[in-house]
Amino acid sequence: MKKLAPIALFTYNRPEHTKRTVEALQKNYLAPESELFIFSDGAKNDDALSSVNEVRKYLKKISGFASVKIIEQEHNLGLANSIINGVTKIVNEYGKIIVVEDDIITSHYFLSYMNDALDLYENDETVCNIDGFLAPLEFNNMPQSFFMPLVEIWGWGTWKRAWKNFEPDAYKLLSELKAKGLEQGFDCDGEFPAHVEMLKAQAEGKVNSWAIRWFASNYILGKLSLSPGQTFTINIGMDGTGVHCAKIDDDSSLNGQLVTTYEPLKKIPVEINQEVWEAVKQARHNTLPKQKPFLFRALRKMYRVFKSFIK
Repeated sequence: MKKLAPIALFTYNRPEHTKRTVEALQKNYLAPESELFIFSDGAKNDDALSSVNEVRKYLKKISGFASVKIIEQEHNLGLANSIINGVTKIVNEYGKIIVVEDDIITSHYFLSYMNDALDLYENDETVCNIDGFLAPLEFNNMPQSFFMPLVEIWGWGTWKRAWKNFEPDAYKLLSELKAKGLEQGFDCDGEFPAHVEMLKAQAEGKVNSWAIRWFASNYILGKLSLSPGQTFTINIGMDGTGVHCAKIDDDSSLNGQLVTTYEPLKKIPVEINQEVWEAVKQARHNTLPKQKPFLFRALRKMYRVFKSFIK
């Protein structure tokens, strides 16, 4: 049997969210065989210090995994730098990784699915990412899994061979998108006209998103991400407590029902499932503001809703 992928959990200052995230991971069937690395970011200011220390006190009590290693940052790196540094460290040592943030609740089968997928597509250079999350779609007869050119980051995994393609320079990514005529495609074929704007905001220093750069890095190279036909994760951070998560009163369009059964993952051809991809694009489109008298206002609202997607 191949060795299981290590889990990287990124935490900051939300003790209750962190506890629920860890408790869900502990209930995974492969948790006792999995190594857990926890990256605890330092407090950004005095106001955050108490809650950061409360999180760290809880982290020291965690058990139920093959091993638990806690990496505490003395200073605040911010989510983007914390994830970039942490993922780089783990994949360089282990060759693969499963990534969870402190507001992600996982199915009992999340680790089973992720490890199956990471093993099945380990040597497929076109595959860059394994998604654990799937938003609710208006689509009947969902396949067990499918490929699409969009990456999701609410519980995900990758390999060292793919992560080496991560380009941190947003200006460079924007230039390549324009030079290759990929801007409309990057915006889900025009159905979600916000990804390019988000990348521009990153380049201008208005946001600090590792995920929009990860998505762009892979899209430019023509890479694909494997998505499950049912979601293995949900996000509990859209309550206004997170630095990067907007408060959303009704998250039913984003969070689905967690998988409760699982059959070993079957390998499929590495190509876009066009029928399901159309449903994904429509789901993204349906989240846009219904009234858009001014583009800036619409984009601002879209960013508030989706900034949790583009951490």
